[in-house]
Amino acid sequence: MNYGFLIFGILAIALPVILYNGLVRRRNQIGFAAASVDALLKKRHDLVPNLVETVRGYMTHERALLERITELRASARALPVDSNERIQAENGLAAAIASVFVRAEAYPQLRASENMLHLQASLNEIEEQISAARRFFNSATTDYNNAVQTFPSNLVASMFRFEQRSFFEIPEIERAVPSVALRPDRSA
Repeated sequence: MNYGFLIFGILAIALPVILYNGLVRRRNQIGFAAASVDALLKKRHDLVPNLVETVRGYMTHERALLERITELRASARALPVDSNERIQAENGLAAAIASVFVRAEAYPQLRASENMLHLQASLNEIEEQISAARRFFNSATTDYNNAVQTFPSNLVASMFRFEQRSFFEIPEIERAVPSVALRPDRSA
């Protein structure tokens, strides 16, 4: 009996199976990471109506911004979590929420409101969690994309139509360097 032939036959069967299973595990890891991001985004979405209600009475001149936040929330929730459209909608929502907090600086009573302070703290905490979940998602996506592109798993990936996945991009508002304008103290 020729053992070399037998070993070659076993490897010819086992290697594609091992590579296929590795691709499936990596793809499933992306799904798990996407579900984690989605759960955190839902927490943020659940706080948006509270934020809008809290600031509505104070920020009467900011009606368009509050309506935009409500629209962005609705459109984001309607899209799959790992789609580019959802990522853009979520980035727009994050920017709009940040804009509310910036504009709230002009309303001293609102800034001092216990509800506003609590919402701001909650949203800051959720944003940090979303950032961590986004990093986990991007790490899983990198691992998967590497397996789809590198030899020999790329052969199995092309046979079974495993395709590269997109990353969660950092919103433009987070990339921008904040500008700080100091106002002279007029009380002196």
